[in-house]
Amino acid sequence: MVANESHLPYVDTILKTIEDAAKVRGTGIAKRTNEYVSQKMLEGKAIIALAGDEFAGFCYIESWGNKQFVANSGLIVVEKFRGHGLAKRIKQRAFALSRERFPQAKLFGLTTGAAVMKINYELGYRPVTFAELTDDEAFWKGCQSCVNYPILQEKKRRFCMCTAMLYDPKEHEDK
Repeated sequence: MVANESHLPYVDTILKTIEDAAKVRGTGIAKRTNEYVSQKMLEGKAIIALAGDEFAGFCYIESWGNKQFVANSGLIVVEKFRGHGLAKRIKQRAFALSRERFPQAKLFGLTTGAAVMKINYELGYRPVTFAELTDDEAFWKGCQSCVNYPILQEKKRRFCMCTAMLYDPKEHEDK
């Protein structure tokens, strides 16, 4: 469901789940603050999955470059809920929310995970170079807390451990 004010008590759990998953995987995940995730919920720009009252998964959206680009970020599923298609359902709902809120925007995501790449591909995303993404400095500043950021800076945003994927609505107009 789209998260709202009633879901604010889950923010600490969401952030801890993301942090723990990054440690287990050994991959770079940009850190977000409690205030940032709370704001996404209050703006209606987050998807949360619950099993009763138990937190199961999360993702949020953010617009960049004067709303020309929208990123789906922070996708996480609690370990005990993995393997049942929940990540795909969360990502599908985040995709739909992005299209509802920003119908003309290009949607993108950065990931180090093959499962998320597969989901993105099934939604119509295609792999792209980082040069095709937003040049919004605020977006790239958000990458600074990722362990791979020094590589990204060194290569002038042309290489990262993440895979960039883009959904351009213009490529899907006739479908």
